[in-house]
Amino acid sequence: MNMQTDVRFPSSGLALAGRIYIPERAAGEPGPAVVIGHQTTAVKEQSAAQYAQRLAELGFIALTFDAAYQGESEGEPHGLEDPFQRAEDFRAAVSYLTTRDEVDPERIGVLGICGSGGYVPFAAQTDHRMKAVAGVSGADVPGFFRDADPQGWRALVARAGQLRSDEAAGKPATLVSAVPDEVDDATPALVRDFHEYYKTPRGYHPRSTNRWVARSADALDQYDSYAEAHKIAPRPLLMIAGSEAATLAHSRRAVANAGETAELHLVDGAGHVDLYDRDEPVAEAVGKLAEFFGRHLAAR
Repeated sequence: MNMQTDVRFPSSGLALAGRIYIPERAAGEPGPAVVIGHQTTAVKEQSAAQYAQRLAELGFIALTFDAAYQGESEGEPHGLEDPFQRAEDFRAAVSYLTTRDEVDPERIGVLGICGSGGYVPFAAQTDHRMKAVAGVSGADVPGFFRDADPQGWRALVARAGQLRSDEAAGKPATLVSAVPDEVDDATPALVRDFHEYYKTPRGYHPRSTNRWVARSADALDQYDSYAEAHKIAPRPLLMIAGSEAATLAHSRRAVANAGETAELHLVDGAGHVDLYDRDEPVAEAVGKLAEFFGRHLAAR
């Protein structure tokens, strides 16, 4: 059993909506905590909640939150995917946890799922309060878009300035759909997987719009999740990915760049989206995370 409480905390002047999961344990004994970030275009009630619930059952305080400009958090235009703000959100979440009596501020870890599995290692490069760093189905967001359609991505980056001018003139922000409303046999397998999760009762949530502001492309194009992952050391990095995940190369790159203190754990037979909510792959991932955080967030 655990207690769940909705919370709010600031990040660059914006109020972020979060939920904290507090396990039953002896009062007055501050313990380890883990910040958990959601997928790109997702919300805290989806995969992040599954991981938070399971980690709380294993004794970890867990904090989930909607990124700035997304979900129930503040920020306009809603749907903005600012990678530098996303990293700042994780720093702000750690700051919030340090104010909680239940949390030992020297025993805070961070976990990112999908796109957050890129933003978390990026934030941790320079925030040494993050004592243990992990990603599940991690993805470098601009790399994911760039690899899928290099020419289309370059065109969107080139168009971003005009879209900013349009907003300055009073026009609404232009949105890009990350997941199509309909798929067929010609649709790439990963996109079909995203559709099955986000567009069906399996993972659907009304605040998960699966759309992002198109002008985000210019900020994203300046950003790289893993280029300087070596700065995380000597703190540990764990990347968990499905052996069949289309994004596996992202986790491999993160671990290669981070060096000897990094580890890649493969969930055999799993794809990228399987680690969002499928019971067996998630159970294996949580078991590995519990061992990782338990070891590296242990009381000194």
